[in-house]
Amino acid sequence: MAINKAMLMALKAISNQEIDLKKNYQIKRQLDNVVHPYIRLPYRMWDHKVVVGEHEVPVRVFFPDIDKYHGGIMIFFHGGGWVSGNIDSYSNVCRNLTKLTGHIVISVDYRLAPEHPFPAGLEDCYAVTREIYLDATLFDSRPEDITLIGDSAGGNLAAAVSLMARDRGEFLPTNQILVYPLTASDHSESSPYPSVQENGTDYLLTTRQINDYMELYKTSDEDLRNPYLAPILAEDLSNQPRTLIITAEYDPLRDEGESYGKKLYEFGNEVEVFRMKDALHGFFSLPKRFVHPKRAYELINKFLEKPEKEQIELTGEKPGEIER
Repeated sequence: MAINKAMLMALKAISNQEIDLKKNYQIKRQLDNVVHPYIRLPYRMWDHKVVVGEHEVPVRVFFPDIDKYHGGIMIFFHGGGWVSGNIDSYSNVCRNLTKLTGHIVISVDYRLAPEHPFPAGLEDCYAVTREIYLDATLFDSRPEDITLIGDSAGGNLAAAVSLMARDRGEFLPTNQILVYPLTASDHSESSPYPSVQENGTDYLLTTRQINDYMELYKTSDEDLRNPYLAPILAEDLSNQPRTLIITAEYDPLRDEGESYGKKLYEFGNEVEVFRMKDALHGFFSLPKRFVHPKRAYELINKFLEKPEKEQIELTGEKPGEIER
């Protein structure tokens, strides 16, 4: 459904009532759990903990029906600006993922800022991913059958884990799916990405919120120049996984996500980038019957089924757009 004038007015009114995240991030966490309540639904799951140093990282594993299991695993990092969200609030999303893709989905409950600023949450995500990659007996899987996936800040974490894995040389992810990911650190008026200004005030996620999230996540201003916080700043993006990037038309993060796809391609990686027409940031958490998440799952399944080493070229000034 296209965004009409009445809907634009409603979105603007809602966006202008945003809370001060830096002062009220705990309220935002509570609101997120109300908007996306965790309901124990009839699907098979298993709660587990991965030991990382002196603490444990909870993970929740979602299993598809036996007759629909394709042998693949998806490691999921939730969104929420590194500050809110958890495995409970994203359980419905992960349930949809496992049901509609036939993959085992492992949701990571990484530590949140500001109590645990960068790179604490990232290190949790890396540690869980490392354990799954290096111990094939955990789920009887092959490394090439594992896909990293995340939305928003979770997409940022997936991209950062892939970079970190290459740099540390312990394992190398084969596939990653980044849903409207944050890839840059500058969302001010000087940002080189037009969507920051075009979509930064009236479309639910605002640039003020993004900047507040960044302030809560970073340990110092130096972090803003760190590719593990802003992957598009990486000087070398070689040896990265096959990548699917899905952006939203009315999202301030749209252009940096698409630019990250282009930069990955320029370094010789296999990349597909799609812009979801008429979509807002956060659409992936909507019920699966809605048009945008429905189309996203179609794209994800097509990507997962694509033969290895099939090169996808990005042509023109913009990546291909997905029409409704």
